[in-house]
Amino acid sequence: MDCKLPERPEFSNKGTFGKVLNIAGSEYYTGAAYLSSISALKIGCGYVALSSCPKALSTVASISPDIVYIPISDVKNSLEKFDVVSIGCGLSVEPGTAILFKSLISDLSLTSKTILIDADGLNIMAKKKPARLPKNLIITPHPMEASRLLKTDVEKILEKPVDYAKKLSEKYSCTTVLKLHSTVVCSKDMEIYINDTGNSALSKAGAGDVLTGIISGLCAQGMTPFEAAKLGVYLHGRTGEIASSMLTEYSVLASDLLKYIPLAIIDLMAKSE
Repeated sequence: MDCKLPERPEFSNKGTFGKVLNIAGSEYYTGAAYLSSISALKIGCGYVALSSCPKALSTVASISPDIVYIPISDVKNSLEKFDVVSIGCGLSVEPGTAILFKSLISDLSLTSKTILIDADGLNIMAKKKPARLPKNLIITPHPMEASRLLKTDVEKILEKPVDYAKKLSEKYSCTTVLKLHSTVVCSKDMEIYINDTGNSALSKAGAGDVLTGIISGLCAQGMTPFEAAKLGVYLHGRTGEIASSMLTEYSVLASDLLKYIPLAIIDLMAKSE
């Protein structure tokens, strides 16, 4: 791994390490909202706000005092306050949500903020490509989501993941994180990184939400989309490896990953010395 962790200057405040707005969760997917928010803080972001439906906000607020909460009805008035926006984890694809998503992406396309789209955000986008996309965009599809975005068979993507990661980056003018056993990261300029960390412990619901938070949190600290994506998938994989060394690959939950992110950071710091 050739990426270094963002620096932590001694003279700093929460704004120094960036602000993430996480638009995530829905009535039946409150866990996604929690995991994708807390992981951004765990990786070093200074300030994370979650915008979601009332049930998701009240559920997450009951278990975490570390996040700021914004009603989804107020989210468009809050966009300018944040450096990075992540959108899609557990969001649902209900018609009203899809309309809001498209409107938000249109607004965000006029800014230079880094925008990360995952999960249901990708599923909405796959139905109709937005007319305008953000300039600094990251998408994080698994193979099925990638197949919807490219209108092709999953089997073809699994056969040639690097080729199809490039197709995604070209089509959407973005950094692509194609999530596989060996995750492929492709920049807007077709630069490729293939990750070699991780194991089956990450094959659990919610693990992708943790990755979303890690990457968005790194972007908030000033990393470029490609560098943040590379470091994010590396640390996410190491987190799974370290967690499984204690809990076995069978028993690691997505929520367990949050506890082991610090150990993955310590491991990387030791290797960098």
